[in-house]
Amino acid sequence: MSVMQKIKDIEDEMARTQKNKATSAHLGSLKAKLAKLRRELLEPSTGAGAGGGGKGEGFDVNKVGDARVGLVGFPSVGKSTLLTKLTGTMSEVAAYEFTTLTCIPGVVHYRGAKIQMLDLPGIIEGAKDGKGRGRQVISTARTCNVILIVLDCLKPISHKKLIEKELEGFGIRLNKRPPGITFRRKDKGGVSLTTTISEPKLDLDSVKAVCSEYRIHNADVHLKEDCDVDDLVDCIEGSRVYIPCIYVLNKIDQITMEELNVIDKLPHYCPVCAYHEWNLDGLVEMIWDYIDVLRIYTKPKGKLPDYGDPVVLPKNRRTVEDFCNRIHKGIMKQFKYALVWGTSVKHKPQKVGRDHVLDDEDIVQIVKKI
Repeated sequence: MSVMQKIKDIEDEMARTQKNKATSAHLGSLKAKLAKLRRELLEPSTGAGAGGGGKGEGFDVNKVGDARVGLVGFPSVGKSTLLTKLTGTMSEVAAYEFTTLTCIPGVVHYRGAKIQMLDLPGIIEGAKDGKGRGRQVISTARTCNVILIVLDCLKPISHKKLIEKELEGFGIRLNKRPPGITFRRKDKGGVSLTTTISEPKLDLDSVKAVCSEYRIHNADVHLKEDCDVDDLVDCIEGSRVYIPCIYVLNKIDQITMEELNVIDKLPHYCPVCAYHEWNLDGLVEMIWDYIDVLRIYTKPKGKLPDYGDPVVLPKNRRTVEDFCNRIHKGIMKQFKYALVWGTSVKHKPQKVGRDHVLDDEDIVQIVKKI
């Protein structure tokens, strides 16, 4: 029996099974089996038994700039036009589907930062299982800081659900954060579950069923928040990526103002018209908010700060040491202290050490050992 057939059988069994407390452990075991089979499908063994489409490797595109944004969507929704209007890079546009057959990169310069945009070929239903060039497209999407799901506002809203399903099947979690689960293996003592939640969705039987499927018989599981079986499977698998996503609704010139007002109130949505260049500034501003970075300006001794070329850092790694390593790995060997101007310090300038946390648009001057 092929892997695809096994996946279909498990999905059918899950659809038939009623969801209640008595069946939660059985459903947890089925979900764990499904996750393992999907992993097999994404990374098939080489040889005669390997499935079509090969291993899930992305397009060979060098990562340039401070952040990477991928345009994902069905064929002929306006991804190539959007890339051309935003970056000036020529991506072929035509009236037929699958015009773009490989990954086309471009760069947007915004607030001193370079944002790489990738126009990925259109995906089809079943992309995660290797149909079309789906695995290559979704593998490249995994490397992005933000994913733009481009939708045609005249097409059914079910297209959004289909694309989300394809990305979820490849281990991409959109607009989510890692689950608050601490999972630790141990040598003996069985599986234990502790939680600070009064009535959690997960019970010990479900946790044991999932762990048993992975042949884990001794582990400590602690829930920091109310998580379900899917979150536990994601935590054990460990290969999930959590990426912010913007739903770009293109071709808004063909809908009414009333419909546009409804769309504008939905979370994570950005209505645009690539052909007429409507709301492209709003889209770039939204991308900037979602990539979650800050700009630090350098100041050579005795000179004015260089406002033209900031050092761009992610907000989760923004200490003085991170700033130095971004410029050059060898700076920290000669580092003595840094002088900082900006909102992260009380005095201007203020002498700080390597662990000082910087804020957006701070100015930093590095003092080396003599």
